[in-house]
Amino acid sequence: MNQNTKAHWAVLGANIIYGISFSAIKMLTSGFMPAFSLNVVRIGVSAPLFWLLFAFKPSRAGIDKKDIPRFLLCALTGVAINQLLFIKGVSLTTSIHASILSLVSPIFITAAAGWLLKERFTGLKGIGLFLGISGAVLIITGRQTTANIGENMMLGDALVVINALSYSLYFVLVKPLMERYHPIHVVRWVFTFGTFMILPFGIGDFMETDFSAFTPEAWMALALVVLGTTFLAYLLNVYGLKYLGAGTTGTYIYTQPVFAAIIGIFLLGEYFSLRIALAAGLIAVGVLLATRKKT
Repeated sequence: MNQNTKAHWAVLGANIIYGISFSAIKMLTSGFMPAFSLNVVRIGVSAPLFWLLFAFKPSRAGIDKKDIPRFLLCALTGVAINQLLFIKGVSLTTSIHASILSLVSPIFITAAAGWLLKERFTGLKGIGLFLGISGAVLIITGRQTTANIGENMMLGDALVVINALSYSLYFVLVKPLMERYHPIHVVRWVFTFGTFMILPFGIGDFMETDFSAFTPEAWMALALVVLGTTFLAYLLNVYGLKYLGAGTTGTYIYTQPVFAAIIGIFLLGEYFSLRIALAAGLIAVGVLLATRKKT
């Protein structure tokens, strides 16, 4: 098996993990632990793991003083706001809604790049932004009629969209840092600063979480969310980026709602309506138009 084939399998594996994680988060926050408690476990395990990689591949450990404000801003947008709102949003809505709404990230990234990095914003990108937002609005304003609904669907959907917007700002803000430091080194410090931002919100819920009540399935779900999505999937995507490039790696994001829908339907009793399919189509076309580049 050549490197390109391995890279494709790695990126597909990462997106399968992401797709399944939506249902894992729903399961955990529905009966085992509050959303913010899950955030504390997730960040508290992932940050040390990224530092552990330093032991295997020693490199420059510190960061320049002039870059600290940007690192803090990246920690705020890429870890604190992003992680807190994402977990809380998924806990309040369905895994299918959350996975589809997460697709708006590339559209917001294009808009943020045009605003902050002065990248050219064309009419085609504008149409893509409009279609993507229209799809998101269609999902948020839709009514869920099944018994297995979130506690507050509209709020949950809105939080997932705000999370996507925050992550998009992070994606643009972190770009200059990625050019000056190794990607893992950047994430290592971003997660470190982000840990101290998340702790005040979740430490109370974490202390009250009864881990003795966890079932084997709950522990597996926790391992998937903590180790799978935050650590393993990141490394798989980095491997894919190295051999496939950002364009090819980015297209795999479209597979996440597929895996999320399959798991959500069979394990959580969720459903996939015509309205959701139409919204997903609008968002997908919006992403294609917004991120399309001239050859």
